[in-house]
This record gives sequence, structure tokens and C-alpha cells, in this order.
Amino acid sequence: SRRPSKRSCFSSPRNVSTTLGLNIYRQYGDDSVRVIRETPYRLARDIFGVGFLTADKIARSFGMPEDAPERVAAGVAYALNQASEEGHVFLPTSELVKLTAELLNVPPSLIGLGLARLWNEGQVKVAPGAGGEAIEPQPAFVAEPKLVAEQGQLYAVHTVEEAQQLLAEENAVYLAPLYFSEAGAARRLRRLLNEGESRLAVFAQYRPEEWSHALAAAEPGEGFSLAPQQRQAVQAALTHRVTVLTGGPGTGKTTTIQALLTLLRAKRCSALLAAPTGRAARRLTEVTGVPARTIHRLLALRPGGEALYDAQNPLLADCIVVDEASMLDVLLANALVKAVPPDAHLVLVGDVDQLPAVGPGNVLRELIASAVVPVTRLTTVMRQAAGSGIVQNAHRINAGERPRLRGYDDFLFLAEDDPERAADRIVDLVVEQLPRRYGLDPIQDIQVLAPMHQGPLGVARLNERLQAALNPPAEGKPERRFGARLFRQGDKVLQVVNNYDRQVFNGEMGRITRLDLAAERAIVRFDDGRVVVYPFADLDELVLAYAVSVHKSQGCEYPAVVMPLTTQHYLLLQRNLLYTAVTRAQRLVVLVGSWRALAIAVRRERVTRRHTRLAWRLRTSLAGTPPVARQA
Repeated sequence: SRRPSKRSCFSSPRNVSTTLGLNIYRQYGDDSVRVIRETPYRLARDIFGVGFLTADKIARSFGMPEDAPERVAAGVAYALNQASEEGHVFLPTSELVKLTAELLNVPPSLIGLGLARLWNEGQVKVAPGAGGEAIEPQPAFVAEPKLVAEQGQLYAVHTVEEAQQLLAEENAVYLAPLYFSEAGAARRLRRLLNEGESRLAVFAQYRPEEWSHALAAAEPGEGFSLAPQQRQAVQAALTHRVTVLTGGPGTGKTTTIQALLTLLRAKRCSALLAAPTGRAARRLTEVTGVPARTIHRLLALRPGGEALYDAQNPLLADCIVVDEASMLDVLLANALVKAVPPDAHLVLVGDVDQLPAVGPGNVLRELIASAVVPVTRLTTVMRQAAGSGIVQNAHRINAGERPRLRGYDDFLFLAEDDPERAADRIVDLVVEQLPRRYGLDPIQDIQVLAPMHQGPLGVARLNERLQAALNPPAEGKPERRFGARLFRQGDKVLQVVNNYDRQVFNGEMGRITRLDLAAERAIVRFDDGRVVVYPFADLDELVLAYAVSVHKSQGCEYPAVVMPLTTQHYLLLQRNLLYTAVTRAQRLVVLVGSWRALAIAVRRERVTRRHTRLAWRLRTSLAGTPPVARQA
């Protein structure tokens, strides 16, 4: 039979664009048309950039009924995925039903049926709302199930009964990978905390005078001594197999890590250092002199998300230190803990007051809240950081106090209420004023961090303006438009998804060094020096990075940070967002906006509660009362 061309498959008027069609063809080949017609919601699971809404539009155009069982099940899965993108590990049944009903315009009884379908397929896990392990669905023993009509659709009686049961009580509904990650991380942390021998047992035998001598020898140099909290943190890390070290900027977290490494070296114990982002790993390497890697590279995560290092093949180290641990989501935390040798030590270092992880969970905060993991909180600003306006004002912001704007040359506020004029000032600062006054490279050294994506001060518009000013079109400089995005040779770009084949991960920054229009490929040199080739079809993995969201800046530090702050961003004005942005800067912070917006951001401590049970799992199990397992 004649092989259909890509275009013949996808020039359909039924809401499938040519670009999307080509991506579908790359995924399914000659099965593409059958998949679109028979199982359209697979597109949302299998193809990057296709969500439920796009798949649903295609499905409805082929006549998919509003109350079709596969549509309802896909809608429930989409609601859970959206919740995970907002940081939730699970949703209570009532919230899930409300969200899905609004999305699909179907009655709650049908949502229960969609949930039952996903439950039986193993795509979701359901646990009692009050706590406990997952309830498993009972198998249907009838070979030919009796059917019953529900809202005009036929369902097995067994499925209808399950749906009614699922909606009768408040349950916690997880996407299966999130359930296994949360339960797995808790189980492995409990083992590290409670079971087996320690590779660093020698330190547990130290007498007080031995500690005094060892810690004095580990101090960074003449005139510098470890503060009592820092000494306590080092001792905890060497005598407990899981510890947390938290504190704000300038409180000596890095110095504490250096002292810990010195004591480990003195006893010929090995250490591995890691951080969630490439920039954070490079910074850790610079300040400690010990090579650090991203967690993804430490674990050698491979296509499909599988890691080379896991419980069967643990990492080769006596102690593993992870910086910027506030960025750990439950999936990455589980992969990390799985790879820690059963007799090794794990030290998690981070600032718990920053924004939580972009992904699901709030691991660092949950570990601290559990009260079963030893925690040291550094609160004293070190002498060498005491004169920094960035450090001092970060602590004021975190305490709910307005930053001091006089007397510092590294923390500036430029008042401008009008958003368009504020955008003009930001472009002028980045392109002209700051490079001239401070000797900064406008692309490499200055990062604009915006609270939101849309509007004149949003990420999208600022990127357009900064691209035009810093990398304007020129003869002989190739450029290519991809939908709403325009890429030009020389552009600063950000990777926005994990690509295990190329070993490039979400949050990594680089420059497009070559845009080859003839070969339809872009060559990107990332900040760590790696060069990666992107076929044009994969450029949806990149975005311009002259301006990025504050969330995308987590785990990174920049010589200078410029941040718009106006009441246009009202819903996003909150203390931990401003605090996170300010603490990304090493040498200079410039806020541009209104006094009122600054006051709102400092005053508003709106920390959205995430649905997660890691702390509960740790507390319950370590109290000697295992979570209650229950069968449906």
C-alpha cells in the first residue's frame, strides 16, 4: 500500500495544525490517523506540548460525546496533572470532582466513573482522606460484566459501585508516579534515619575535646571562626544519616559545607556534591573546590526517567551533600534518596523560606515540619556579609520589613508607576546604564526576573524588547520564527523541559551560537560549555531567556538582577517571591516599579498550602504507628 505523506495525514481541517501533525507523525508513524480517531487523548500523554485541551478539541471535532467515558477519564487525569504543576502531590476527592466538573461540564457521578476507570487501570492511587496507604480496587470476577446505563453511557455494574464508593468518602487521589515517589521517599528516609550502621561511625565516638580540636582545624582561615550554629550543623551531619541545614543569605551555609568536607577528608571519607541546577552546581564547585554536579547528572538519569544509580546500584560515597534543596520536588527527591547507600549520610542544604519547588511537593519544608529529621537553622549573618545591602534587605523582606533603600550601592529601587515607562527603564538599565556604570555584560551578567508572563512587564514582552535591543536583526544573522517565538543567532535561551537523550535539563541556560537554516538545526552552547544540537522540530524545548520568571530562576545566581514590581502583578506580589528574586543576585539588585507594590509584596505572606503527606508519613512511621492499610 502507498505510504501516506506527512502532509496528507495532517492537512485535515479538524483542529490539527501542520506543526502538530508532523509531531504526531513522528510519534506514531503510519498509525497516526488511527490514534487520532480512536484514542485521541493519548496525544496529551505522549507528545510534548499537547495537553488535554488540544486533544479534547481534536476528539470533539471527530464526534466524541461530551460524556464519553474516555473523555471523562482523560479529564480527571488532566485535573490531577494540573494540580501537580501547581505543586500538589494529590487532590482530595471533593476538589478533584469540582475541578473536573468545571472543565468537562459533566455531573459528578460521571467523574466518579472516570476516576474508577483510572483507578482500575493503575493510573491513579487512592488513599483514605484521613491518612493511610493506598486502597486497592477489588477485581471484578464476572467474565461478562452486567451493564447499566449512567447518563446515557453503558458501564459495568462493578465500575458504578466503585465510583459511588470513591465519591462517598473524602479520599486522597494521586497520580500513580507521585504516590510511589512520596511513599518511596518516606520509606527510604525512614530506613536511613533508623536502620543499619553508619560509614561515619568514627565521628559518633568523638569526645567533646576531640570535636573542639577537629572543628577548630576545619575553620576557614585566620580571623574566621565557625559560629556555634555552624559547629552544631557539622556535628549533626557527621553523626546523623539524614540532616537538614537551612538559613538565609550570608548566614554561612557554604562555610559550613566547607568545614564538613574538611573533616571528611581528614578521615579519608568520600563525599559527593550536587545541586538541582547547573548554575548552582558550578557555584558549589567554585566555593568548595570539590566538583559538584546536577542531581540529574549525579544519578545519570536516562531516557524514560530511569537512573543508572538507584537502590540496586547506589552512589559511591560516604556522604552526599545537596545544595539548593528547596528546589527538590517529590519525584527528584525519591530518585535521589533511592541512590543513597544504606550506610551513607545525606545532607540537604537550602533556604526553606524561598519559593518551593516548581514541581509537586515541598520536600525541604516537609522534612523540617516532620520533626524527625535533625535540622540546623543558621540565623546569624556572618561578618563578611554584614555590609551587603542585598543580604541585609533580603533578611528584612523575609521578616516582613520594608527593605532599606538608602546607604547601599548594591540595592536600588527606581520608582515608576506606569508599566510602559517601567519597561522602558528596564531596557535602558540592561542595555546601557548598568553595563556602563558597573562593567557588566548585558547578556551574561544581568538577568531580568519578572513575576508574571503577560503584560508590558511580563516575561514574553520583556524578552521581545530585550532581544530587539541586545541582539537585533542584521544582514547575515539567521533567524527563524516558530509560532509566537522568534529565535535569532546569538540569542540567550533557556531549556524548559528535561531531555534525557540530550542530557539537557529544565532550567539550563545557553546561547544560540549557530542557526543553520539549510540543515534546519540550532546549535546551543550552554553555560557549562556543553554544545547541543537541536533540530528545528525540537526548538519548542527552548525559550528566550533575557527575562525569565522568578520561579525559573530558582537555584541560580546572577551578578545582577533587575526586577519589575508593579501592582499589575498584584496576585503574584508575595514575600517569598520577592525574597527569592533578591537572593538570586550576587552583586546588584535593581527593583523598578511602585512603592505600593513593594509594600504589598513585603507584607503579604501568602504561602499556598500544597497537598502532600511526606511529613505525615515520616512522623507516623517513626512514632511506631505504621499507616493504616485498607482494602476497598
